[in-house]
Amino acid sequence: MSVILSVLASFFGVQSEKNRTRDFQQGRPIHYILVGLIMTLLFILAVLVAVKLALRSAGV
Repeated sequence: MSVILSVLASFFGVQSEKNRTRDFQQGRPIHYILVGLIMTLLFILAVLVAVKLALRSAGV
């Protein structure tokens, strides 16, 4: 769960120095990379769905 929260914080640029240090000391890079990729894909899918809904409601 801390990996997900750390990746979310980094997406918004609000990661504290204490948490960043903890992540580098305790975390495994592959976990952060995988969670980051999955969250990026979910974000892209959410944007695509929002655009499709907006276009559909606009009658395009």
